Amino acid sequence: QVQLVESGGGLVQAGGSLSLACAASGIIFRRNTMAWYRQAQGEQRELVAAITSGITTNYADSVKGRFTVSRDNAKNTLYLQMNSLKPEDTAVYYCNVQYLGQTYWGQGTQVTVSS
Repeated sequence: QVQLVESGGGLVQAGGSLSLACAASGIIFRRNTMAWYRQAQGEQRELVAAITSGITTNYADSVKGRFTVSRDNAKNTLYLQMNSLKPEDTAVYYCNVQYLGQTYWGQGTQVTVSS
């Protein structure tokens, strides 16, 4: 059974930092591309960052230079370091993996950035 469990969200002032983590189980973590998505209220879910098994990363233009995605294959954990946060980064952040033809999501963690 695939499980993705996010942690680390919260409330922060603009310009601050937060770090998210996603603990994965039920998959061969090291072989899979992992991704972070976010969904602001009333908006569609959007890709924030992704990291392949070969540690190639991809970022949305809106977060480039501010966010860093990383992974620890020994801990089956995905991370997202978010710096210089802006009010428009406020959203629920989700961990995502495509595994054996299925799409899996975590339960999400709320990130709120106050101005």
